[in-house]
Amino acid sequence: MVARIIGNVPAYNLTGLSQKDCLSLFLKWAFNEGQETQHLNLVRIGREIVKKCAGVPLAVRTLGCLLYSTTDEREWLSIRDDDIWKLKQRNNDILPVLKFSYDQMQPSLKQYFAFCSMFPKNYLFYSFELIQFWMAHGLLQTDQENKELEDIGLQYMKELCSVSFLQVVDDYEFFFTCKMHDLIHDLSLSVAQNDCFTLNSFKENVPEKVRHLSFSDAGFLSQEVPKALLQSDKVRTMFFPINGVGPCSESFVRLSISKFKYLRVLNLSDSCLEVLPCSIGMLKHLRYLDLHRNVRIKELPESICDLHNLQTLRLKECIQLEEIPQDIGNLINLRFLEITTNQIRLPENEMECLSSLRFLSFFECHKLERSFEGMQHLTALRTLVIASCPRLTSLPRSITHLSALETLVIGDCGKLDLITKHDDDEDCMLRLRSLLLGELARLVELPRWLHVSASTLQYLYIDDCPNFMAFPVWLQDCKALQKLELLRCPQLSSLPKGFSHLTSLRKLTIGHCPNLAGKCQMVIGADWPKIAHVPEIYLDGLKV
Repeated sequence: MVARIIGNVPAYNLTGLSQKDCLSLFLKWAFNEGQETQHLNLVRIGREIVKKCAGVPLAVRTLGCLLYSTTDEREWLSIRDDDIWKLKQRNNDILPVLKFSYDQMQPSLKQYFAFCSMFPKNYLFYSFELIQFWMAHGLLQTDQENKELEDIGLQYMKELCSVSFLQVVDDYEFFFTCKMHDLIHDLSLSVAQNDCFTLNSFKENVPEKVRHLSFSDAGFLSQEVPKALLQSDKVRTMFFPINGVGPCSESFVRLSISKFKYLRVLNLSDSCLEVLPCSIGMLKHLRYLDLHRNVRIKELPESICDLHNLQTLRLKECIQLEEIPQDIGNLINLRFLEITTNQIRLPENEMECLSSLRFLSFFECHKLERSFEGMQHLTALRTLVIASCPRLTSLPRSITHLSALETLVIGDCGKLDLITKHDDDEDCMLRLRSLLLGELARLVELPRWLHVSASTLQYLYIDDCPNFMAFPVWLQDCKALQKLELLRCPQLSSLPKGFSHLTSLRKLTIGHCPNLAGKCQMVIGADWPKIAHVPEIYLDGLKV
C-alpha cells in the first residue's frame, strides 16, 4: 500500500488530433453529455474555434472547459473573434490561447497559478504540499468559522484542474497528485515575471525585487550564496525542488537564514546537512519548513521550537533523526506534521499540545513501540497516517476520541494489533470518512471501535492483510460507503449477508483474493446476489 501511494508515475504525453477528434474533445468539455444537440448554433461556433487550435488537445480542452456551462452565444463569439488569434504564432505555439484562458480567471486563482512556476517542469505535485505552500504565503483566507483553509486550497486546486491548468495523475481519496503540461508551465513563468525566479546558474542576475526563489541546478548547491542574491532582502521563499538533491553547504544555509529574515517557506529537502543551524529560530515569520529525506541529520536544534508561526514541519524519511525536539509542543500553530524518528516513545506532554494539527504522519519510525496517550487533545486533527512502524504493537485508546478525524491510514506495521484491551465503541467519537489498512499481518477482523463510523464511512481500502478472514455484521450499516477495495486478502472467503444493503456503493474492487473472487463471479457466484446492485465491479483487474 505504501509503495502504491508514493511510487513513481510515468509521464503522459499529449499528441495531435484531427479536426474531427478535436471537435469531439471540445464538445465533451464544453457540454454535459447530450447537451450539445440542444445548442447547434454553439456547436457551429465551437467548430470554428477548434480550427484555430492547430490540433493541440491542450488548447482544445482548455477552451472547452472555459466555455463549460455557458450557453450565451455572445461569450462564444467573443472567444472566436478575440484579438488573441491575430497574434503571430510560431509552430505549435499555443501560449496566446492559454494566456486568454488565464485572463478569464478570477484574480485570486491567478495568484495560486503563478506560484506553480516555482516548481520545475514535469514536477509531480502532491495536493497537500501545494496547499500548505499557498497557506504559508497567506493566500488562503476565510471569514467562516467552519471553513477549513485546507478545504479552500483543495477547491482552488480543483478549479485549476477543471480548466486543465493542472492534470490529475492519481487520486488516493485523501490526497491526489497532478502534473502541469510544459506549455502551461511556460505560461506560469510568463505571468509570475520577476516575483518568482528560478536560479539556473550562480552567474545569473537575480532580479532585485524577487520574492520567491527556487534553485534548479544541482551543480552549484554546495557553493556559497551568489553575490547577486545577497543584494535582495525581500526573499520570502527558498525552494530546492530537485528530486534527490538538496543543499550540501551548511554555510549556505546559515548565510541564507541570516540574510533572509522574512522567509515564510524554507525547503531543504534532500539535503545532506548533518546539522541544522541554531539560527533557524531567528526566522520568526517562517510558516513552512521542509527537511524531509535528509538522511544525515541526527538531531534538530531546540531553537526550532521558537518558530511559533510555523504551520508545516516535514521530517519524513529523516532516517538518522534520533528524536524530535523536546519542546515541540510550543509550535501551537502547527497544522501539518510528518515525523520519522528513532525514538521508542514520543514526548506525550508535548505532542498533546499541538491542538492546531490537521495532518499527522508517522513514517518509518522503526523503533517506535507505542504512540502517545492524550490524542484526544488533538481536537482539529483530520488525517492520521501510521506507516512502516514495525515495532508498534498497539494504538492508544485515546485515538477513538479524535472527533474531527476523517481519514485514518495504517500500513506496514507487522506487530500492530488494532484490537485494544477495551475493544468496544462505548464513548467512541470517531466519524471516519476514509479508512485505509494495508500490510497488517495481525489484522483478523475490524475492531469494534470502528462501528461508530458506519454512518459516515465513504471509502474502505484493505490490502495485503494475509490473516483477514471476515467482515463484521455491522458492515451492512455503512450506508454512506461509496467505494470498497479488497486486495491480497487470501483468507477472506465471503461477504456478509447484509452486503446488499450498501445501496450507496458505486465501486467494488476485489483483487488477489481467490476464495472471495470465485464467489463473486457474475450470476454463478454464491455472493453475486449480494453485489449485483453495484454499478462498477472489478475482479482481478477485469471489469465485470
